[in-house]
Amino acid sequence: MTADESPTARALMLLEMIQNSPGITAERLSDRLHVTERAVRRYVGILREAGIPVESTRGRYGGYRIGRGARVPPLMFTETEALSLVMAVLDGYHQPASPSEPVNSALGKIMRVLPDAVAQPAAAFSQVRAGGRAPSAPTPAPDITAALVQASASQHAVRIGYDLGRDAPREMHLDPWAVVVRHGRWYLLCWSHMKHARRVLRVDRVQTVDVLPETFEAPADLDPVEALEEHLAIGWSHKVEVVIEAPAEQVQKWIAKSRGRCEPIDDEHTRLIGSTDEPDWYASLLTAIPFRYKVLGSPELVEATRTLAQRLTYACEPPDADPH
Repeated sequence: MTADESPTARALMLLEMIQNSPGITAERLSDRLHVTERAVRRYVGILREAGIPVESTRGRYGGYRIGRGARVPPLMFTETEALSLVMAVLDGYHQPASPSEPVNSALGKIMRVLPDAVAQPAAAFSQVRAGGRAPSAPTPAPDITAALVQASASQHAVRIGYDLGRDAPREMHLDPWAVVVRHGRWYLLCWSHMKHARRVLRVDRVQTVDVLPETFEAPADLDPVEALEEHLAIGWSHKVEVVIEAPAEQVQKWIAKSRGRCEPIDDEHTRLIGSTDEPDWYASLLTAIPFRYKVLGSPELVEATRTLAQRLTYACEPPDADPH
């Protein structure tokens, strides 16, 4: 408790404590507020004068609680609480273009009553592209995420410390094009001044953010979600090359952009180019395509496809008369 906090501010803090812990004693309230029990009773009096029915019970199990039907002041969020709330909603569900959706309507009401310092990063969050959810995905720090989202919205370059699993974070100079949520994981789509290339970074691995005075312009035709999907299809250990006996417009309905890029060869054939760290998994994914295809690479994917084909062939054979 700081010396310059007014009795009204302390009374509001006391109100929040009573709301969160009905039946809380004057002793516990005084400990949390770092004031005397006499001061606690004075703050209770302030609340009662404001029309808030704070009830008290004497005895061993006595304490304070808010009476039924009380009309309390609006919710009070810290910046971290407000940003965490918006991030949690985006993790589970989000359609930026549908303000009439109940979830987005509720978010809008919350942001309209937040102070500007909190509302601005929260409003920027509401424009983040989101989709899918993975409960096991790590949640990034709200303050770090807010800084990146605001820098992207204002088109200011940033200098970040990025955790690569080593002793010290690596410093990177970036243009933060967009923050995208995919399957519960938060990504930063950006331009690296060090690599002179487009990069995708995990926001939960960003340790520090310094917003720089210099500005940038993102590509005019940038689609953050599509760019992220395309980026996630490349850069893995084993290259993928598959020729599929069907037109590209039909194949694209079966292949997610994160799985690879479809290139038309002619009117009847399409080349799928991508990469994977799991050839066995990718081989099984290809079996969902309702067209004939040839796996040209990598050798690991060819072998995984051959092994899978043998298993599927065996699964279709008639059972032996004597399984023993």
